[in-house]
Amino acid sequence: MKLMDILGIIPARGGSKSLRKKNIRKLAGKPLIYYTIKEAKKSKFITKLVVSTENLEISKIVKKYGVQVIPRPKNLAKDNTPSLVVFRQVINYLHSNSDFNPDVIVVLQPTSPLRKVIDIDYSIKKFLKNKPKTIVSISKFEHPPSWIFKIVNGKLKPIIKSPKILRRQESPILYSPNGAIYVFNSSSIMKKDFEYGANDLPYIMPIERSIDIDSELDFKLAELLFKRKKSSK
Repeated sequence: MKLMDILGIIPARGGSKSLRKKNIRKLAGKPLIYYTIKEAKKSKFITKLVVSTENLEISKIVKKYGVQVIPRPKNLAKDNTPSLVVFRQVINYLHSNSDFNPDVIVVLQPTSPLRKVIDIDYSIKKFLKNKPKTIVSISKFEHPPSWIFKIVNGKLKPIIKSPKILRRQESPILYSPNGAIYVFNSSSIMKKDFEYGANDLPYIMPIERSIDIDSELDFKLAELLFKRKKSSK
């Protein structure tokens, strides 16, 4: 494969409404972000790894693990800030300050602590081989679409019009993004009309490595899986 500059971006803003200081909260004795840094550093493909944050506490912790921090403007650290804007700011910063111009971007959310280097490198390898617009990590979705409802005027209304499936075993195999890995061509995401989600190539991750921490329950489940993994060694 042609040698390329592949940039790993870990986006880690300080604000979190669901879990306070989520990205540096201790999980099995280490800050949550540590597990993403640890696996990303093992990658055979990532040539530069950075963390994008506006938070000084996160910056100090990340630097202890030997990772470069890209200072994020506070106006790009809001709840409604589009992810692509953050990635573009990182690319522009590196271009201006270190003349580093990556060919490929790998985005690794710190909220996926069970993701392994095998997942990262397989996704990158698939991207380099097939040259799609995007690689997105996904995991199996347990319920058929006919089981998903919203409440309108106190009554259940289906979200999607689909054949009614009463038993899960009768449903086709469905998948949903798990937030763990995104691989992009860097020149593509700099275009204003870039969108991802349609016709992207999937990387299917095992459900046990696909936890995306967004709540206290997610955190407890991750702790349980870490303890189980440790006791089985």
